[in-house]
Amino acid sequence: MAQPTAWDTHPEPLPVASAPVPEYGSGSLADLLPTLAAGMEVPGMAATIEELAPADRNCVFLIDGLGWEQLRAHPEYAPFMTSLLGSSRGGTGRPVTAGFPATTATSLASVGTGLPPGAHGLPGYTVRDPDTGALMNQLRWQPWTDPHAWQPRPTVFQLAHEAGVHAVQVSAPTFQHTPLTKVALSGGTFHGRLSGEERMDLAAEQLAAADRSLIYTYYAEVDGAGHRFGVDSDAWRGQLGRVDRLVQRLAEQLPPRSALYVTADHGMVDVPFDEDHRVDFDEDWELRAGVALLGGEGRARHVYAVPGAHDDVLACWREVLGEQFWIASRDEAIAAGWFGPEVEARVYGRLGDVIAAARDDVLLIASEREPKESAMTGNHGSMTPAEQHVPLLEVRS
Repeated sequence: MAQPTAWDTHPEPLPVASAPVPEYGSGSLADLLPTLAAGMEVPGMAATIEELAPADRNCVFLIDGLGWEQLRAHPEYAPFMTSLLGSSRGGTGRPVTAGFPATTATSLASVGTGLPPGAHGLPGYTVRDPDTGALMNQLRWQPWTDPHAWQPRPTVFQLAHEAGVHAVQVSAPTFQHTPLTKVALSGGTFHGRLSGEERMDLAAEQLAAADRSLIYTYYAEVDGAGHRFGVDSDAWRGQLGRVDRLVQRLAEQLPPRSALYVTADHGMVDVPFDEDHRVDFDEDWELRAGVALLGGEGRARHVYAVPGAHDDVLACWREVLGEQFWIASRDEAIAAGWFGPEVEARVYGRLGDVIAAARDDVLLIASEREPKESAMTGNHGSMTPAEQHVPLLEVRS
């Protein structure tokens, strides 16, 4: 029998219903583009974020890894974005929720399709492919899977383009042909630019290129600094200052009748490197018992049981991790709305038999299976405000 650890000191598991479910349908990332497209009279789109007034030209600037709480905590490094928290520049600032799990592949698909994870079908960093039984990494798209079979729904950019809207993505050239871009953000025209300054200038130029425009641009380096050094690091704060200047550069070039929306795909939390905050699945025989595959990431795990072991795995995970994680069966998580109002049949088997979402500053690593991910300082994925709440900042011209 394993010796008691800090994980065993509070035996009462967190109730599934206590998890703060994302605000699907009124205040999530999946609601942003449909609201903007509805304002441009794109058929089939609904404006569910009520306070966003229509504009002829809309630009979404997504900053990977910039949570609402982290932005609010560093006003001196982001003076321009901090000024957008009020209405002094003709806009407003508020948080919206990323969706579960709060991770890049899931969130970008939610943004681009205007659908929650249970509908677009990218419900995690790695999930099981029911057709092969293997884990599929939805960020790196490994192993190769037909993108349009995996995610067949049209993007908002595609629908906008078909409706005569000038739809454009401005991002790093390496993203142009990735499967994730194809299933989440394609439609209209892609323009690759290496530097952030080039992207801002081109996004402004493309906004002005038509009477109705929907432009998307992206910056990744805030997330990279957070993973490597943590959100409480000089490197992260330096990236925050850099992207703040990029936001200002774009805002100052907006053509008439435009709206700029600055948002993010998730926030982040720093997890200490000690055994009280990091439990290693690869070294814990209790957690491994009955588990065929471990998916997801350290703060949002999909757990796939061997046949017949589902109930035992669920009970064990609740006993061992239930004070620090919300632990739900697949059906409990669906009923609670973790992945949206409904989960499509093609998505159901991708979800774990057991799903674990971190509440505290803890991490379930897998040091042998996931050495790089297990060494990260900054992490994300769960439903805590630090991860879920992302900014929705507005500038209008």
